[in-house]
Amino acid sequence: MSTLQDTVLSINGRDYRFPAEPVVVICLDGSEPAYIEEAAKAGYAPHLAKLLRTGTSRIAQCVIPSFTNPNNLSIVTGRPPKVHGIAGNYFYDRASGEEVMMNDARFLRAPTIFATFHDAGAKVAVVTAKDKLRTLLGKGLDFTSGRAIAFSAEKANEATRAQNGLGDVLAYVGKPLPDVYSADLSEFVFAAGVKLLDTFRPDLMYLSTTDYVQHKAAPGSPKANEFYAMFDRYVGALDAAGCVLAITADHGMNGKHRADGAPDVLYLQDLFDEWTGKGRSRVILPITDPYVAHHGALGSFATVYLPEGLAAAEAAALLERLRQTEGIQLALTSAEACERFELPPDRIGDVVVVGTRAKVFGTSAARHDLSGLTEPLRSHGGLTEENVPLIVNRKTDWPADRALRNFDIFDVALNHVSQSAAA
Repeated sequence: MSTLQDTVLSINGRDYRFPAEPVVVICLDGSEPAYIEEAAKAGYAPHLAKLLRTGTSRIAQCVIPSFTNPNNLSIVTGRPPKVHGIAGNYFYDRASGEEVMMNDARFLRAPTIFATFHDAGAKVAVVTAKDKLRTLLGKGLDFTSGRAIAFSAEKANEATRAQNGLGDVLAYVGKPLPDVYSADLSEFVFAAGVKLLDTFRPDLMYLSTTDYVQHKAAPGSPKANEFYAMFDRYVGALDAAGCVLAITADHGMNGKHRADGAPDVLYLQDLFDEWTGKGRSRVILPITDPYVAHHGALGSFATVYLPEGLAAAEAAALLERLRQTEGIQLALTSAEACERFELPPDRIGDVVVVGTRAKVFGTSAARHDLSGLTEPLRSHGGLTEENVPLIVNRKTDWPADRALRNFDIFDVALNHVSQSAAA
């Protein structure tokens, strides 16, 4: 630990107190609050059950769209997407005319909490499940300083001291390289976190997992309880090692299928091809990323780019037509969506569409490979996946009547755990 305990850092308009002991924040991907509640109630998660009783347990709201990249970046910047610029995993760049993955650090418009603390002399560690987040979360870190480490479980075998602050990660963690489509990917993250807390002793550490299990298993199911039992063992180890441990999620998760188990999909590109002419409108699904086997790129949030020069009356008529379509919870103009959800206007289409609880959106039926969906689809993206847990292993003084967002978690962990309780 460093000796900067009197330091207060201002980051993206919020002040953060330097920690008196390590602060570990976990983003448990796709963790609907019921997952932890059911596992704890059934006896699979005794350490989490203890935290629910003796620490702080609240329900927070995530960023909409309720996808991985917007929420992870909100958590690590402490601000909504209109500030940091990451509005999805994927967007349409009007300037280049290309559909682009937003996993490159150049798309991030605000400094992370890690980078600012690192610049002030703190030791920081970031471990992600998938490599798509690692470059974004590690932006601004000097890996030659000896005070910064960032790597992914997915590419742990490729980590080097120069690029990640640590080499030979597999030997360091003591586990083999996990399969990207497995619970082992998340377990590698937790094991790495325990090892780093013991040997590196960072001031701030962030652990971000994958929602592979949550896409396949409902809360309270055997597969889900098995995952949370595994997670619970690492929670116990982290808590016992002496840290402020704060847990939240990037989004919730819901079943998105019909009674027969088939995905309940509305193919928006097919719909707009019918309404505005083939290829004249462009539907973007911000859930899209390289890892589609467990969700088929189907989520409950989409954005639509309407034909150039479309008259305002025609655009309004399309919006109204969308609102009358089964499965649509919200159809908003870009301005309405950006104001309501605090999104960056230049990375959002002309129309934003949010689905009802069981509905997901596709582009065209022919463009989605659903062969990887071996169980009834579970996915996210809409308002019905907005609620997430926020758990801290200490009592906090965050007012009970003050709403919480998942991106308040560093504020809670650094500013609202009393120093006397943390000592």
